[in-house]
Amino acid sequence: MDKNSRLSSQAGDFNVIRIYREIYSIADLPYFELHVNIFLKDTGKRIVWKYMQFHEFKEQLRNFVVFSLADIRKLEPKFYRPRLSEWQDKGYLKNVRRGFYMFTDTPLNEETLFLIANKLYAPSYVSFEMALSYYGLIPEGVYAITSATSKKTATFQTPIGKFSYRTLKPQLFFGYNLLSIGQQHCKLAEIEKVILDYLYLNPQSTRTADLQEWRFHSKEFLDKVDLHKFNRYMKAFHSRSLEKRAEEFIQFITHAP
Repeated sequence: MDKNSRLSSQAGDFNVIRIYREIYSIADLPYFELHVNIFLKDTGKRIVWKYMQFHEFKEQLRNFVVFSLADIRKLEPKFYRPRLSEWQDKGYLKNVRRGFYMFTDTPLNEETLFLIANKLYAPSYVSFEMALSYYGLIPEGVYAITSATSKKTATFQTPIGKFSYRTLKPQLFFGYNLLSIGQQHCKLAEIEKVILDYLYLNPQSTRTADLQEWRFHSKEFLDKVDLHKFNRYMKAFHSRSLEKRAEEFIQFITHAP
């Protein structure tokens, strides 16, 4: 019996992977692991899982920057989970944090990192220092991505960077846009909400020394910020202390050299 016939005759056996490895030599495995799908069936001939080929897997998930097992199973309900570990070992996939993966050849830039930040801990939207930098309000590069969330505060140190999440009350989870990135969208705070989020969760932030240290670009702020929207959003916080800090911030910016 040739190799293909022997594999076919054992396709319903729950030991199919062990048999598969016995039938094919080590030299054969790279080709078959990339190009051959194997279906495990129970005695009723129902497919229990699909031992999926990598190039098909990658094609199905080509629009995902980062994905979870739940995302995979929406596309292939019978996907064989141990394949993820195998593909990590081979260098095809990277485990970003527990339960979330990305292809190792996915290019990383600011916007794809925003997508990843949204995905790793939801619901969330990118805000605070990273968004201030994105909008050109501060000159320094920011290397950790900080987001607002209605869930508990959390921080994840990952192979691709640090992702932090700061808690806002659910009623303050507003004021973000959907930024289009390819066929996906990420949530990014509007420029007015970025500043208010920052002032709200950093009570010391309007001290002159702190503002000078940030080196805010006053012209960028005055050109880009809608002060009517800023005031409308500020009132939604129902915080007198925030209103005081916001007033001090505006005074500093409008009188900055």
